[in-house]
Amino acid sequence: MSARVIPLHDARSLRVAPTAPAALPRQPLANPLADTLGRPLRDLRISVTDRCNFRCSYCMPKQVFDKHHEFLPHADLLSFEEITRLARSFVTLGVEKLRITGGEPTLRRGLESLIAMLAPLRTPDGRELDLTLTTNGSTLVKKAATLKAAGLNRLTVSLDGLDDAVFQRMNDVGFPVADVLDGIRAAQAVGLGPIKVNMVVQRGVNDDQILPMARHFRGTGVVLRFIEYMDVGATNGWRMDQVLPSAEVQRRIAAEFALTPLSRSAAGETAERWAYSDGGGEVGFISSVTQAFCGDCNRARLSTEGRLYTCLFAARGHDLRGLLRGAEPVSDGQLASAIAGVWSGREDRYSQLRGTAAAVTEPRVEMHYIGG
Repeated sequence: MSARVIPLHDARSLRVAPTAPAALPRQPLANPLADTLGRPLRDLRISVTDRCNFRCSYCMPKQVFDKHHEFLPHADLLSFEEITRLARSFVTLGVEKLRITGGEPTLRRGLESLIAMLAPLRTPDGRELDLTLTTNGSTLVKKAATLKAAGLNRLTVSLDGLDDAVFQRMNDVGFPVADVLDGIRAAQAVGLGPIKVNMVVQRGVNDDQILPMARHFRGTGVVLRFIEYMDVGATNGWRMDQVLPSAEVQRRIAAEFALTPLSRSAAGETAERWAYSDGGGEVGFISSVTQAFCGDCNRARLSTEGRLYTCLFAARGHDLRGLLRGAEPVSDGQLASAIAGVWSGREDRYSQLRGTAAAVTEPRVEMHYIGG
């Protein structure tokens, strides 16, 4: 497989001015709301901080995000009240799942208060939302119980290997794997489940951890998912020859444990699901590079400073914070209409176009800024 390299850049030069949503429309909202390819809006990922205590090379390489890197000042971040108001508008448009992300979201002070504000939201027909969080697990021992008490349903933990040397090399701050495993057990103990564990697989970097991870989490109730190394952002030095296709990951696991295919749990599900044939649980494979799933992508992303992104690989966001903080008051109906206007014009399908002339040519937004 030929090497394709995206060089490192200073991420501080990549902050492209946001696009403002079109003039606030007054026409009735489309029901059901869909983008130009007929995809509904069902999933909102909310980044609450651009900071992280890890420096994983595929997300926040230390060469770029060093001690001189300027993170967003607190005044630029959406307040919890602003996040809740926006989330409420998204829910009126069809969102059924809210995922809190970062950076590392548990670094945002008072995160439990935001969870408690989001937990009472309901769909228009009265159903409870799926309220979840993605974390590196570093603070779960301390925070799992309070997050559960605040109303969090479940969580996903990022963990890229069980061998301590491999894991510390990947997080690049010397954080021990044992502390993450303790955090996962703490989350299980308070009922934050089912817990998913995401492993980003890089050929020649941590692919020797595939089977140890499968053996460890098999039979524990934790759903392990393997993610192909993706060209998110413009700072991680992505190379195609470091992508280990999910099909190969699956073959390695199936050589030791028989697998049976499972149907998708929901429309727009990113992972291809397989069960251990002997009842030992399930594993998933997220194949954004080799098996693009743009066709039914139903996810929107809200950055920590209030920009709406309609794709993980987008170059530009739409400024919703400006509507919230503008001189002229904006009603909830106008806010929802502005969001609907952005979504109805959405045509993103980067993973399907990757490598073609039609793919995004501008530097893409960094993953730590809008969440994975």
